[in-house]
Amino acid sequence: MDPRTNSRTSRKPFRVLMVCMGNICRSPTAEAVLRHQLQRAGMAALVEVDSAGTHGYHVGSPPDPRSQEHAALRGYDLSTLRARQVNTMDFRDFDLLVAMDADNLAMLRHNCPEPFLGSRLVRLLDFLPGHSTHAGKRSVPDPYYGGADGFGHVLDLVESACEGLVDHLRERLAQVRA
Repeated sequence: MDPRTNSRTSRKPFRVLMVCMGNICRSPTAEAVLRHQLQRAGMAALVEVDSAGTHGYHVGSPPDPRSQEHAALRGYDLSTLRARQVNTMDFRDFDLLVAMDADNLAMLRHNCPEPFLGSRLVRLLDFLPGHSTHAGKRSVPDPYYGGADGFGHVLDLVESACEGLVDHLRERLAQVRA
């Protein structure tokens, strides 16, 4: 490869990692929602999406059955996803590591192997569109210990924020092509 070639333009696709604590509720939901929205936007071939947890509590497990059930009601299939833990290479391999809340963002910052990679760490709700009814919220709450309503609320937040994230990705990809 020509060393003068920008690695971002020669490496496809753009990579996004959704991150929560155990990778069985929020981040797999966000992974499926973002994939769906990218498909609808005609951007699925340009952006790769994965998810992981900051902790290894559930490595290899499928998403929580309640997450799967609520996601299925809205047309998202989580059944093939399996939990994994964020690893050191993820910080280099993904262009954005998207945390569901401040605690997981802090954990990512703490574990980030190189200071310059810190600019890749963001919080999902930072992408909420200004017109969203959820504007001003900072964290996707963990529904694991709550009731069924929590899973629907997570989907509401994630769907809204992923709309803004798709817009952000569209702009970033346009800049790369320019």
